[in-house]
Amino acid sequence: MKRVSYSWLCCVLALLCISCCDGAIKLPPGVTIPGVFAYGDSIVDQGNNNVVKTLLKCNFPPYGKDFQGGVPTGRYSNGKTPPDLIAEELGITNFIPAYLDPNLKAQDLPTGVSFASGGCGYDPQTSQIVSVISLSDQLKHFKEYMGKLKGAVGEERANNIVSNSLHLVVAGSDDLANTYFTIGIRRAQYDISSYADLVVSSASSFIQELYQLGARRIAVFGIPPIGCLPAQRTLAGGSLRVCSEEYNQAAQLVNAKLSSTLESLNQSLPQSRVVYIDIYNPLLDLIQHPQNYGFEVNDRGCCGTGNIEVVILCNKYSGTCPDDSKYIFWDSYHPTEQAYKILVHQIIQKYVNSFI
Repeated sequence: MKRVSYSWLCCVLALLCISCCDGAIKLPPGVTIPGVFAYGDSIVDQGNNNVVKTLLKCNFPPYGKDFQGGVPTGRYSNGKTPPDLIAEELGITNFIPAYLDPNLKAQDLPTGVSFASGGCGYDPQTSQIVSVISLSDQLKHFKEYMGKLKGAVGEERANNIVSNSLHLVVAGSDDLANTYFTIGIRRAQYDISSYADLVVSSASSFIQELYQLGARRIAVFGIPPIGCLPAQRTLAGGSLRVCSEEYNQAAQLVNAKLSSTLESLNQSLPQSRVVYIDIYNPLLDLIQHPQNYGFEVNDRGCCGTGNIEVVILCNKYSGTCPDDSKYIFWDSYHPTEQAYKILVHQIIQKYVNSFI
């Protein structure tokens, strides 16, 4: 009898796990999560940068190639992104729109929106450098949204929606990858430990402000292994384009400090569920063992050469790979929808009970 390889078996099990979980997660009786809100950077920007004067846009082909008939909505991927997939797995809705989408309707408001802006970070300088929406301005948009929601459903229901919904906070990658390492403005002012303190302090302030505005279930994502992103391999990985250990160690340092701070916040903010979400290890496992999840390419994106193309460099002239489902990364910075599906499912399974 022919022996079945371990890696092939792992791949089949992973695919079976994904296919059997297409239905919504069942929450305990009496527990509801009415909506999903997102704040932060490009991972959860559903198209807000479309209306911002910045080069960090992706509302053009080939972005959105696999999204509802190939429509480029401003999502930084080939298809759906984490806010969509999380809302889908929780049985809320199939898509989370951008708050600044000119086609946003009153009936879209109760299930949540994204205020995020590609290129944003906890460090205020990060958004200033690339002229995108800062976290403080995202909070202003949230306040504005609350006024619209109250007008649409009434104050009591609006407050209930906000307090019971899931609020995703995804930032920090651009602080390290761009502001600290690539551009280097902050590197001249801080060593990595003190910069990590600045980032975490800003994150803490943001979360407390979000809490004051009514959010209670707050999922704060750690920084991924940025040294293994295709663009960072190209910029800092040498001729062999290996993962940059310096970048990854910086991400781990911020994550350790952030996790500790969030634990304290969770204790000090009454009725809150402030939860640190580890994305570093799940994504690193995908990158280190791609075959276990059905992937073939782990070190470059599907767009263009895959080594450096992102936003305006990934365009209709760049070309794309034949099968993006075999790639972990869509461009040189952002995962494909298929990679997001695997990561989101793992996250929901691990953390959903922490918000109940």
